[in-house]
Amino acid sequence: MQIRAEEISQIISQQIKGFEKEIDVSETGIVLSVGDGIARIYGCEKTMSMELLEFPKAGVYGLALNLEEDNIGAAILGEDVHIKEGDPVRRTGRIAQVPAGEAVIGRVIDPVGRPLDGKGPIETKEYRRIELKAPGVVERQPVKEPMYTGIKAIDAMMPIGRGQRELVIGDRQIGKTAILVDAIINQRDSDIYCIYVACGQKRSSVAMVVDTFRKYGAMEYTTVVCAAASDPAPLQYIAPYSGCAIGEWFRDNGKHALIVYDDLTKQAWAYRQISLLLRRPPGREAYPGDIFYNHSRLLERAAKYSDEKGGGSLTAIPVIETQAGDVSAYIPTNVISITDGQIYVEPGLFFSGIRPAINVGLSVSRVGGAAQVKAMKQVAGSLRLDMAQYREVAAFAMFGSELDKATRMQLERGIRLTEILKQPQYQPLPLEKQVTILYAGTRGFLDELPVEVLTEYEPALYKFVEEKYPQIFSSIKEKNLIDDETDKLMAKAIKEFNEEFKKSKGLA
Repeated sequence: MQIRAEEISQIISQQIKGFEKEIDVSETGIVLSVGDGIARIYGCEKTMSMELLEFPKAGVYGLALNLEEDNIGAAILGEDVHIKEGDPVRRTGRIAQVPAGEAVIGRVIDPVGRPLDGKGPIETKEYRRIELKAPGVVERQPVKEPMYTGIKAIDAMMPIGRGQRELVIGDRQIGKTAILVDAIINQRDSDIYCIYVACGQKRSSVAMVVDTFRKYGAMEYTTVVCAAASDPAPLQYIAPYSGCAIGEWFRDNGKHALIVYDDLTKQAWAYRQISLLLRRPPGREAYPGDIFYNHSRLLERAAKYSDEKGGGSLTAIPVIETQAGDVSAYIPTNVISITDGQIYVEPGLFFSGIRPAINVGLSVSRVGGAAQVKAMKQVAGSLRLDMAQYREVAAFAMFGSELDKATRMQLERGIRLTEILKQPQYQPLPLEKQVTILYAGTRGFLDELPVEVLTEYEPALYKFVEEKYPQIFSSIKEKNLIDDETDKLMAKAIKEFNEEFKKSKGLA
């Protein structure tokens, strides 16, 4: 029997073809169907949850979310128009990750780490997985160090500490982002790095925020992670996790970071969209059953590490947008229960000219005085009480009944305190200035002045103290408390200034 060479080569080539197919099923696959940002994939049998899968078009990845018996449901991190049925898909072996470290400071990136600011690629060897387990109880320490926002109403009455999670909640277009931008600008002179996560916002709005950061020098220590409203839902869903991974790099290296999620309502919408398209069973308000876990596993990553772990911290300020002030809706109640307090921004106050429009009665910090220095406690303790009494008395006064002298005094004091808690945008104040104006308000130095002159009074008082009594500011800054000597000096300085101010306004 004669053995022919071409027969042997044919058999060998058939064997090789079959061998390739076996390999393919575990490492590569094909697209069964694609649409609405979701691809169903056959093959890629060894795929891990949250692994990146590569499509033929360069730079388009899928995120493996549903690992089913006969197929994989992957969310496409990019445009799905270039992907079609029958396209080959390859495993990358990489769980979704994002560049971190010093290289991302001052950059605007998307949730996958691609630069959006036109400054070229991000050169770094540091990468972090976007999903990591939150630190355990033993690795943490209590929140006890202040993280100043520079906003009087917040730092005095609902203080935020390093490692805390404080929610900002309210309707749309009433100044939630303004509070966050001011808080980031206020970190200019601190050692805190900032991450601003823009999720589901208009690109023009994000561009304005970035421009504001540049104008006030905040981009020097800030990273912006942007998944705009025009981006696919999977990018909006992972944006907060990507931002958190960047912040964790600072926390784990003994540094301090502040992360702002603006906003988690839109992220929840994006997650709901993906879940429904993946055919996961819907629950209340059509959200998937794990929507609470979606937010809790994210916010639990904010922590203040123990000294043994380097003492780094990650402070989180999530934002939730309510519909017509409904705080008892599903997502708002979820996030309120996860966070350590909330700042409630109210439309009624905003439109009546009280800005920031913070409702002092409904806002709270569950860390409380632990995150305040002694100087702030000395002036803010009576401020909270005065404001509470004012709200009670104001409700009575609406009925126009006769008020006794003490009640009238409380009403007058409350009106003046409300006035000094107003603050222009992009003008966060250092601790010493906040303490000085609140001291003047709570100790009754403003009671003799008409309300309408207080907007001019405040900057003039700071200027006066800086020029004639600079030791007041330096003492509060260094000691973090108002000692007897500083107390007397402050009373003397404010009295002296009041006399001058009255004369200049013709009130004497």
